[in-house]
Parts: sequence; structure tokens; C-alpha cells
Amino acid sequence: MHEAGIRQHIIDRVIARRGKLHLFDQLAAVRTALIVIDMQGTFCAPGAPAEVPFSRGLVGPINRLAAGLRVAGGLVIWVNHANVATAAGSDWSGFFDRFVAAEVRRRTIESLAPGREGQRVWQGLDLRSEDLQIIKNRYSALIPGSSSLERVLRSLGIDTLLIAGTKTNVCCESTARDAMMMDFGVVMVSDATAALSDDEHRATLETIIQQFGDVLTVDEILARLG
Repeated sequence: MHEAGIRQHIIDRVIARRGKLHLFDQLAAVRTALIVIDMQGTFCAPGAPAEVPFSRGLVGPINRLAAGLRVAGGLVIWVNHANVATAAGSDWSGFFDRFVAAEVRRRTIESLAPGREGQRVWQGLDLRSEDLQIIKNRYSALIPGSSSLERVLRSLGIDTLLIAGTKTNVCCESTARDAMMMDFGVVMVSDATAALSDDEHRATLETIIQQFGDVLTVDEILARLG
């Protein structure tokens, strides 16, 4: 897991602005969902085309948080990424054609194909029959056309999202930002998210706590669930 935490001058800035550090003193489990993002082979497996080595250290924290939330009456949703190969390359050419070199592009699109090993929930994660599984095809699971996540959340009366998974500063942050702007409460789980470096991880935590939501550890969340 990452060692980097929110720096003191950011903490002081947040407290000066809103009078306290954390937004949530309690969390109503029945209106809360743990959103586990991209914990799948493409990002977690050693040597995978989009490997995030720190992600493999999230299995324990995510399982512990998921177990506690289920017991309290909350929902666990696994959001995995998939893209489809097309005659033009893929269904997200705006990313793959511009940001990814040809060989890496080929391997990544193959790994993200629906049904492939790289698109499945990573080994060791405790996926239960009562959990939900959703596929997205963009960084954010909440932008129009990316996934069914918003519709599912609204239909179930969920108003607070706990964001876990990888990368902290890409898909997790993108989903968290959109969630806040759609009026969901947002908590970034600091010890259940992973980026490629401590600096990138910390940058997102500091951005989220200032403008988009709360930042809490697994233990802090479980305590707030009662």
C-alpha cells in the first residue's frame, strides 16, 4: 500500500475552509455502496499491459471493507473496465489511438475484451453472490454511456459512494469527481486505492478532500458504520 498521506498544510486549509476535516461523522449503510473499480487482471496481474503493482496490496483492505459493509446492510458493486475491438481499432479510439503505442494498445485491447481473463475480478477478492457487477468503458463509471452505474444507484436509493480500486488518480478520481457533481456523497478510501506512485496517489487524495468528498481509511469507515 501507499505510504503517502495528506500533507498538514492541506489539512489546515480544509479545516480553515469548512471548520472540520471530515465530511462524514456517520455513514448510513443502507444508503451506501462500495464501488470497487478496475480490480481485474489487466491492472493487477504481474506483467499485464496496464499493470499497477500497488493494486495487488489492496485485496485485504477491500475484502475487509466489503465484509463490514455487507454486515451493516450496505451494497458492494464491482466495476470492471472493458473495451471492444472494432474494425477501426476499438470503441475508445480517442484514448487508445492517441495515448497508447501500437504494441501496448494491441495487448491492452485484447486484455480488456469482455470475457477475457484480464477483464475478470482479480484473484483473492471476495466477490459474493449478493454483490453487483457492472462494466464500464471509460475512466469514469458515471459519465453518460460509460455504464449503468448511475441508474442502479438511483434505483436502489444509494446516496453515498465509497471509492476503492485502481488507479487512484485516473478511474477512481474520475468516478469520484462525477459522483460529487451528481450530488452523491463521496468517500475516497485512502488505504484501498492504488496508483503507480505515492505522489500520484497523494495528489488525488488532496484534491478529493478539498473539493469533491471525504478521504477515510478502511478502519475509519467501519467505525462510522457503527
